[in-house]
Amino acid sequence: MNIFPRFFCLLSVITVLFLSSCAQKKDIVYYQNIDQFATGTASASFEPKLQPDDLLMIVVSAENPEVAAPFNLYAVTIQSNLETAGNQPRLQTYLVDSKGEISFPVIGNIKLGGLTRSEAMVKLKELLGVYIKNPTVNMRILNYKITIQGEVTRPGTYPIQSERITLLEAVSMAGDLTVYGKRNNILVLREMDGKVTSTRVDLTNSNFINSPFYYLKQNDVVYVEPNKTKVNSSVIGPNITVAISAISLLITIIALTTR
Repeated sequence: MNIFPRFFCLLSVITVLFLSSCAQKKDIVYYQNIDQFATGTASASFEPKLQPDDLLMIVVSAENPEVAAPFNLYAVTIQSNLETAGNQPRLQTYLVDSKGEISFPVIGNIKLGGLTRSEAMVKLKELLGVYIKNPTVNMRILNYKITIQGEVTRPGTYPIQSERITLLEAVSMAGDLTVYGKRNNILVLREMDGKVTSTRVDLTNSNFINSPFYYLKQNDVVYVEPNKTKVNSSVIGPNITVAISAISLLITIIALTTR
């Protein structure tokens, strides 16, 4: 009796059971209830608040540039012999300390933590009004960045130029989720008032557009968990190779002995 075909069929069945998996639409597709979602409810005027460790570039302008000069300090750099005379000086940057303050020329310490960029510029203009007539203030967060980890195509830390980015834009920057990423349970870590908070976001449900985490803030960390298929494959992967090799060896031995 030749039992080789039976073992071959058994091997095929085992392989299919281990390697195949059923992916359902509800686990993959984004915005599944977008047709029932009330459009226009997400805040388009989102602006992040300044927080400790933010690095700010602040430029003060006035009708008379000489009056504004004391408020526009330049960073001190050591010029080497290799540097050319054409190098442009860089404006001094200001680090928001643990108290939410910066040390500004002439004025001294200013509390900016907890304010939006627009609110901070208004406050600076009011303080500068004592020294300058109709001052203009421009401010930018230089180290605005977000980190994306887990089941995305290109995990990493990304600098943000616009100071406003949605979770969807961040995911797109990272090359979108892989097929193994959990779209309904994305973790967002955020530091607020010195404490790290966490929340879960479901990209398959359009209601997340109204979530406070639809827009990401500076230094947010986004983690995409692997789904069951990826978790199971991490265990099955090494073991199934050994199992197939063992079964193949067994079939070969049986085939030789039954001839």
